Amino acid sequence: MNINYSQLAQLELLNALNNINSESDLNEFKDLVAHYFAQKAQKSIDELWDQGIINEDTIEQWGKEHMRTPYNYAKNRS
Repeated sequence: MNINYSQLAQLELLNALNNINSESDLNEFKDLVAHYFAQKAQKSIDELWDQGIINEDTIEQWGKEHMRTPYNYAKNRS
């Protein structure tokens, strides 16, 4: 049987989820997953910073951007 890493990760997550027996366990698991992805994002940002791809000006610019899709009230009205 040939299994890829994505499928293996899904199996590992299902195994972990089978051991969640309370709301506090679930919250702890969600915090753990959130922390994992936050660390990965921070590592990627640090690499971009070290490579000179982003700098303080870039981050300031990101803070001023409005990335939301404009809501068209008339179009979405019932």
